[in-house]
Amino acid sequence: MTGPPGRELRGLGDGDVRRLPDPVLGLRCRDVDPMDLAVFVLAEAMVGLMRSSPACVGVAAPQVGQAWRLFVLDVTGHRKARSQHGLVVLCNPVVIEHAGSEVAREGCLSVPDLTGDVPRATSVVVSGTEPGTGQTRVLEADAFEARALQHEIDHLAGLLFLDRVRAPAGVHTRTRYAGPTLAADPAGWRGARVVER
Repeated sequence: MTGPPGRELRGLGDGDVRRLPDPVLGLRCRDVDPMDLAVFVLAEAMVGLMRSSPACVGVAAPQVGQAWRLFVLDVTGHRKARSQHGLVVLCNPVVIEHAGSEVAREGCLSVPDLTGDVPRATSVVVSGTEPGTGQTRVLEADAFEARALQHEIDHLAGLLFLDRVRAPAGVHTRTRYAGPTLAADPAGWRGARVVER
């Protein structure tokens, strides 16, 4: 996808996921109009991708090639989740409150062969707008859902979880789903990105 998606967009598959070092992953995303049909159509396709990807709880628009402030998330039933707001689809989200701090392991569809020990707030309040309705949604989340929300919002700022890892020892080769690109040189990811800010 290089331009805004149109009505012809039926769904997204694993081959549509942008992976490091794709430059779109390092871009600061632009706000979107939640009432724009293209935003709604992309959100629907992202939900389908999330649901069809094993162990995936969220997808942000840059991960499918759009530098838009849009993400989808659903931690329902995840063993580490306490708060569970069901399917969350938000445009132009912002963290309006955060508290606590904890380091925990994270992974990402866009970095399939690595995980990392990432510090995050343990509770957050996030506000955003739902595509298609224009309704403002405010979520109070903790534990795993708070971590997942912060992870997706980071994507919209051009950040990957690797950007939050404090030391090289905090980057790990994924034991499942390992791929050939970065697993051989986990420290090599830093020089692989083109970032526009």
